[in-house]
Amino acid sequence: MQNLAGKTAVVTGAGSGIGRSLARRWAAAGMRVIVADVERDALARTSAELDGAVVAVPTDVTLRTDVERLADRAYEEFGAVHVLCNNAGVFQGGLVWECTDADFEWTLGVNLWGILHGIRVFVPRMLAGGIEAHVVNTISMAGLATTPFSAPYDVSKFAAMAATECLAHDLATVGAPIKVSAVCPGLVDTAISRSRRNRPVSFRTEQSRGAAFVEQALADSAAGSMSPDEVADLVVDAVREERFLVPTRPSYAQQLNDRCEDLVARRVPRSPTFD
Repeated sequence: MQNLAGKTAVVTGAGSGIGRSLARRWAAAGMRVIVADVERDALARTSAELDGAVVAVPTDVTLRTDVERLADRAYEEFGAVHVLCNNAGVFQGGLVWECTDADFEWTLGVNLWGILHGIRVFVPRMLAGGIEAHVVNTISMAGLATTPFSAPYDVSKFAAMAATECLAHDLATVGAPIKVSAVCPGLVDTAISRSRRNRPVSFRTEQSRGAAFVEQALADSAAGSMSPDEVADLVVDAVREERFLVPTRPSYAQQLNDRCEDLVARRVPRSPTFD
């Protein structure tokens, strides 16, 4: 999709981090932008930053009704959606046997079901419009390789990656003019280590020592790392060039080869270094 000006983009998780940077990039390219986030104040700040046509819609992506309302608003305002960024995501870590049902349910609700709701609500409308479009799902390097102390997050991201690959296969099979990208960042300087700030009361449990340890380690490692703006630039290029996988570091190629070699050799795959 070379010509972005005058087209419409929808971005979830747009209140901060990669989502906010994506919204800025689409607006700078002359697109009309629908921004969505569960954090109303952060969403309002993002909306106020953007030039051009912008609409803010508070959205909890774990709720299909909220995503349907988001789509209704987008089509009512602009008549079409050309780029859909299923970007909202949260982090929950901990030793797998110490993680609670709530840990898994909340993380899967946002990271997997948020993407599934986006696909199942928006893609039928895109297909009905018969227009060139692109679905961008923010996954993670954790959707390609696993790490210790990160079971809820890694499980959700592996499932999200599978959903994204299935979407690409299905759209290609029916000859749809819709392309798909899986964005797989490593360490990015965002607030994802503080995801618990948005954890619903119904899913709140006492934090385990393992979960606290990995959240602090993530915060320390991400601080000063790759900027969200750099990731957004890679995404814009991928949409224009119709690339499926969007890694954020050249080292991922070797790490993916290492993982495949380990699996073929029937070994536990090595964890990524995120270099």
